[in-house]
Amino acid sequence: MKILVTAFDPFGGEAVNPAGLAVQRLPAEIAGATIVTAEVPTVFGIAGEKVAKLIAAENPDAVVCVGQAGGRNAVTPERVAINLRDARIPDNAGEQPLDTPVAAAGPAAYFTTLPVKAMTKAARDAGIPASLSNTAGTFVCNDIMYSVLHHIATTKLPVRAGFIHVPYLPEQAAAHPGEPSMPLADIVTALTAMLAALATCETDISSVEGTIN
Repeated sequence: MKILVTAFDPFGGEAVNPAGLAVQRLPAEIAGATIVTAEVPTVFGIAGEKVAKLIAAENPDAVVCVGQAGGRNAVTPERVAINLRDARIPDNAGEQPLDTPVAAAGPAAYFTTLPVKAMTKAARDAGIPASLSNTAGTFVCNDIMYSVLHHIATTKLPVRAGFIHVPYLPEQAAAHPGEPSMPLADIVTALTAMLAALATCETDISSVEGTIN
């Protein structure tokens, strides 16, 4: 099995992106699965296009995109991506779309095809706070998740895909008083546990999960 894991570059004035730093530290093999990593730009449309090219080049069995969600206190796999771009801040190309679709002819939403409940449980079993999220927002994180799932659906590829948000690092939270954070080592542990669950779970587990954060 091969899993493609992507992460964004820093955005929104931050000097670092915890997603990128954590993904760089993932082992090359997890639970028998080969892990291929890549950085993508925090730019509407371009990020999804780069992942589509990586899928063609790497032929992975699954794609996991990872991004920063300042304000969250846990590692949060996303359940759904919506067909909407509505940016509170500009992306790294200076674009700030408002009330526009990701794909003009696309469906209203796509649900993840990852075993997100099993992945959430795996991170918690590893001792790291984790919860299942029902909103990926309307910035580039949602955009890449929707774009990747739309690409897979329209090209009929046998690839599972989804998105994981991670909190600020402590050094970032120091500049945002009151915001939660998580040490980088804990984020790496959580992602490793989640990827192991993905590599070993054909179907998701049944459990009570979900937040609105």
